[in-house]
Amino acid sequence: MRTLAPDDSPASSPSAAVLGTGTMGFAMAANIAKAGIGLRVWNRNRDVAAPLAGLGAVVCDSAADASRGADVVLTVLANECVVAEVIADARDGLSERTVWVQSCTVSPDGSRRLAEQAAGLGVAYVDAPLLGTKEPAEAGTLTVLAAASQTDARARAQPVLDAVGSRTVWLDEVGQPSALKLAYNAWVLATVEGIAESLTLAGALGVDPERVVEVLRGSALDSGYVQTKGPQMISDELDTPSFPLVAAAKDAVLITDAARGAGLHLGIAETVRERLQLAVDEGLGRADVAATYRVPRHASTSGP
Repeated sequence: MRTLAPDDSPASSPSAAVLGTGTMGFAMAANIAKAGIGLRVWNRNRDVAAPLAGLGAVVCDSAADASRGADVVLTVLANECVVAEVIADARDGLSERTVWVQSCTVSPDGSRRLAEQAAGLGVAYVDAPLLGTKEPAEAGTLTVLAAASQTDARARAQPVLDAVGSRTVWLDEVGQPSALKLAYNAWVLATVEGIAESLTLAGALGVDPERVVEVLRGSALDSGYVQTKGPQMISDELDTPSFPLVAAAKDAVLITDAARGAGLHLGIAETVRERLQLAVDEGLGRADVAATYRVPRHASTSGP
């Protein structure tokens, strides 16, 4: 893997389209516009995309209209099925010079299926899942994991990737970025569940959960997630998501299914999958992933 060198970038700025302007897509589109890249945007609910017009973006009524004339089409959507449907709807706006940058977290096999769809549409494909949530997306400091179906697609996509992230890590083959993203998210989700369990255990044993965060601060086991998610759990400030719990639950399924397909049984990941699904079943899907802390852990509670 490598980070693209500055002299690999094309001399002129491409035009771009963003399909999907939810929490992540809106922030990414805003940074693309601020970078001076010509931008067209589309979202199923037009009102969500409308404020981007204030940054110079053209708000379109269809995915095809948004994609028309764009050198780079960036999809920021919920799952593989939705991505496949939307890019199919965009068909009439795509051309042979289009580079499709797909940022949704999907399985490695899912990414390869989307690459096959891109080939059928006659466009270059970049597998480009993101490391980071709402705040890095707004700051333009995401890390992009990327691989391209065509070598020249790297340089063509790079100005857009530079606008939304602070680092692009290029891998050799389509599917590898999605695999690395699943490995990364396995750690993220295990960390969130681990914080929740540590705080719960401290409270059950008569110790203020805040002391857990305190003793971890500055230690070898400290992390930004400990110092962010721990206090949010303790104060119950979990209803404004940086990473929605329902999306985390989707990723947990992708992680464990991919592991099973590779002949692995990941004990922690399997438990986290069960915990997150239980939280979704409790109606917490729209809260932050840290809302797993709200799910009871008493021995009398049914489920994991």
